[in-house]
Amino acid sequence: MAQAKIQAKLNEAACSKFHRTLSMADRSGQLLENLDQLEMRVEALREDACAMEQERESILEMIQSIQNCQEMRNICAGEREELTLTADRLMGRTLSVEISVGTIRNLQQEEALRKATSIIDEMVKKLLSDMEGGRQQLLALHAACVTEAPPVPIDQKFQAVVISCALEDQKKIKRRLESLLRNVGNAEKNIKIMDHQKLEDTRANGGH
Repeated sequence: MAQAKIQAKLNEAACSKFHRTLSMADRSGQLLENLDQLEMRVEALREDACAMEQERESILEMIQSIQNCQEMRNICAGEREELTLTADRLMGRTLSVEISVGTIRNLQQEEALRKATSIIDEMVKKLLSDMEGGRQQLLALHAACVTEAPPVPIDQKFQAVVISCALEDQKKIKRRLESLLRNVGNAEKNIKIMDHQKLEDTRANGGH
C-alpha cells in the first residue's frame, strides 16, 4: 500500500514536471511570436521614417528651387519680398522637423561611406570652379549607382566604393547625386536664360 502511494506520488510529480515543461515551451513560443511581430513593426517604423526623411529633403529642395527660379527675379520687388518671406518661413518650419534613422555599419562600411562622401565633396568643389567638368564627373558617379546600363561612362572606382557601403547608405548616396544633378540642371537653365536676356538687352540697345 505504501509502495503504491509512493509510486503514485512519483507519477504525479513526473506529470507535473511534464506539464510545466510544455507550459514553458508555450510561453517561449508566445514570446518569440511577439518579438517577430515587433520586428515587423520596427522595420515598418524605419521605412516610414526613411520616407519622411526623403519627403523633408524633397520639400527643402523645392523651396530652394522656388527661391532661385528665374520667375522670382522677373516679378516686382514688393511681390518678390512677400514671396521670399513666405519661402523663408516654410524653410524654417521644414528645418524644424528633425528625422534621424541610424544605420548599423561595420568598420569596412564606415570606411567605404567616408570615401564615397569625400569623393562627392571633391566633385562638388569642382562644380563650383568648372561646372561642365564637374557635371561630367557627376554623371559618371551617378552612373555607378544605377542598375540599368547608363548612357555615360561609369566611375568604376567609385562604384567599388559604393558597393562596399551599407545598403541604406547606397540609397542615400544615390539620392544625393540625383539631387545634385537636378540642381546643376536648374543652374544651367538659369544661366542660359540670363545669357539670352543679356543678348536681347544688347540687341535692344543697338549692340552697345
